[in-house]
Amino acid sequence: METVQYAPGRRADVYGDPAQRAVLMWHGAQPDARVTMAPLAERVADQGAGVIVSDWNSRADDRGHSDLLGSLRFVRARWSAPIVLVGWSLGGAAAAGATLHAAEFDLELTHTVCLAGAFMVADSISGQTLPTDLASFGGGAPFTLLHGVEDDVIPVDVSRTFAETLRHNGWPVELVELPTDHAAIAGAAYDSAADRYRPATDPQALVIVDAVADRIANIVAAVGH
Repeated sequence: METVQYAPGRRADVYGDPAQRAVLMWHGAQPDARVTMAPLAERVADQGAGVIVSDWNSRADDRGHSDLLGSLRFVRARWSAPIVLVGWSLGGAAAAGATLHAAEFDLELTHTVCLAGAFMVADSISGQTLPTDLASFGGGAPFTLLHGVEDDVIPVDVSRTFAETLRHNGWPVELVELPTDHAAIAGAAYDSAADRYRPATDPQALVIVDAVADRIANIVAAVGH
């Protein structure tokens, strides 16, 4: 693993070689928490993808807008590979916003994976809640939505509703429901004493991480052909 700066003072961890197949991961609302997704990133990289997990600050004045766009543009400029975007929780909402508004922000995405996406709040890319009428967006990268049925932070119904919106508008989407909670789906675990997410180490959680990594790796492999 290599740590790089994608902007002054802003860091990302790089796993594997993103030169051919790049996966950019955005963590959730906890600021600068790239390490929380390390177990997932490692497993995706072990299957042949290059993975970049970038810090971003949802508590900044722009709610992380410049960090998120900066990481996307850094990845595209440095490696020039097709980008699969993966976002967790608030990062999942941002990934959805980046996908829907890709033309507006000159973004090139090949597939978007949202892990327990917080689709009920304004995304940090557009600053707006996700629309229900997508006729004016013209289509873009397909979505895969993964959500734990045991999630007590963001109920699985949030992803079900967004998936139905996408289907109603003819946007390619797959919804996958897994027997897990809000944290493990992204390779994380919640530390209640510290009120922070940390990388998962529990074997049961890591079984879920393996399953999510396999799905992401299969998407990346399909993009590469």
